[in-house]
Amino acid sequence: MSDDFRGRGGSPWGSPPGGGNGSGKGPTPPDIDAIIRDIQKKINKFLPGGSKSGGKPIGLILIVLLFVWLASGLYRVLPDEQGVVLRFGKFVKTTQPGLNYHIPFPVETVETPKVTKVNRMDIGFRSERDSGFTTGGGVADVPQESLMLTGDENIVNIDFSVFWVIKDAGKFLFEIQDPQGTVKAAAETAMREVIAKSDIQPILTEGRAKIEIETQDIIQSILDEYNSGIQITQVQTQKADPPDQVIDAFRDVQAARADMERSKNEAEAYANDVIPRARGEAAKIMQAAEAYKQRVVAASEGEASRFVSIYNEYAKAKKVTKDRMYLETMEKVLADIDKVIIDKNSGSGVVPYLPLPQLGKKKASN
Repeated sequence: MSDDFRGRGGSPWGSPPGGGNGSGKGPTPPDIDAIIRDIQKKINKFLPGGSKSGGKPIGLILIVLLFVWLASGLYRVLPDEQGVVLRFGKFVKTTQPGLNYHIPFPVETVETPKVTKVNRMDIGFRSERDSGFTTGGGVADVPQESLMLTGDENIVNIDFSVFWVIKDAGKFLFEIQDPQGTVKAAAETAMREVIAKSDIQPILTEGRAKIEIETQDIIQSILDEYNSGIQITQVQTQKADPPDQVIDAFRDVQAARADMERSKNEAEAYANDVIPRARGEAAKIMQAAEAYKQRVVAASEGEASRFVSIYNEYAKAKKVTKDRMYLETMEKVLADIDKVIIDKNSGSGVVPYLPLPQLGKKKASN
């Protein structure tokens, strides 16, 4: 305030009419300068440096605070995580591993769930660490989950595990309320559907791999319909047995079936050994008979041809042919007989003698 105003009573409005002590006609106006000075003093008490610091340090502090607030929007997403950005609690976007930025709190916040961690859900049994109590084998059976009805109206006790990872962190956090419960319900539903279409024998023996693949596909389709953001990596069968009440009888049946299969295989092996040999012997006999047939027919045809040729020669020269045939026949008849030849026309009492057998023996010895 200027000195002129203060010289006229210390107030910008001067002395009130009728006097300066309030004894006049109206009340005395408040001292505005005093009020302003009092407010300034109170404000300076809360500012660093007091009233001498001025407005420049205040502005610098505000700039530093603003820079720190803006820098707080930087965040890092690890290689095994996904960043989920929320704006006033509403999902906005998903960010990938690396250094990213969002509008600082309280406008936006970030959650970074692990997306490469393989989670496991056990169906039909609980391990000691999950169940909280100890059993003889370290695993507690859960019959209400493990007992299932097969397609041939038998009951099977099956335990299995489902392995899954987070595929989309945004859907995983906001599309489903209970991820663990959702995976468990979908897995149990899928397994019951597959078991209901299968016979008990393949379930207990060689059909487990097929059941695991079919169950995984059904679980994945259910979770995709829920937009869960979950990827099923594997379904693994831990146990598949008949119910405990009939397991001994079932094992006896299995042993009898195994004996039947073994006997059947032995019989098939014997048949596979005997039948080819019998077929080989039959083929050998057929080939020998065919050869005999060919030989007899050929010999008969040769004799017939020989007879025809002899007959043709006989027709040309009957006497010569007859003499030759007689001589050839006698040669065959007398071939192995000892012979003595006597000339009946010889005279003078001398019997000419020709020892043909002795001559033949001497010739053979020489």
